[in-house]
Amino acid sequence: MSTESIHPAASHHLPSFITAPGETDTLMVIMAVILALAVLGFGIFFFRLHSLPERMAHKSQKLQFEIVAVLGLISLFTHMHIFWIAGLLLALIDLPNIGDWLNRIALSLEKIAMRKTHDGQTEDREESVVNLRPQDLSNKTPHSNVDSIRRVEDSPSINSESGREKRRELTRA
Repeated sequence: MSTESIHPAASHHLPSFITAPGETDTLMVIMAVILALAVLGFGIFFFRLHSLPERMAHKSQKLQFEIVAVLGLISLFTHMHIFWIAGLLLALIDLPNIGDWLNRIALSLEKIAMRKTHDGQTEDREESVVNLRPQDLSNKTPHSNVDSIRRVEDSPSINSESGREKRRELTRA
């Protein structure tokens, strides 16, 4: 009775993936490894895709890199894909560097404020900027019309050492 007999309704030829009782199921082990690798691969793909806007903004040295990174994190933690799309659009768009434009405007205003009058004398800043009245505008040339300039000395770039050197250069020219 120690011999095992096969049930008469069972097939006498069993496929290789069916294991005997007490043996290791190799097919299940192989499928567990494939499932673990698939989940790991999908996770890597998901995170690479999720960080795409951030990598694009970093690679092209965009000004809005930090905003794109924050939008990516918000999208990751809230599962709201609109933040990811907004980050992708920001990574693709070149925003103009407004700081350079403002610098150029400030330098131009400094040049206008330091420009010589039509008779060859340098204007007194106190007279031309602070005490400017509408009736005085008719006596000024169009180039020295500085009614929109407030006290130029209040600008930090003027009070710095390099600002003073620029002023000296402009008055000499």
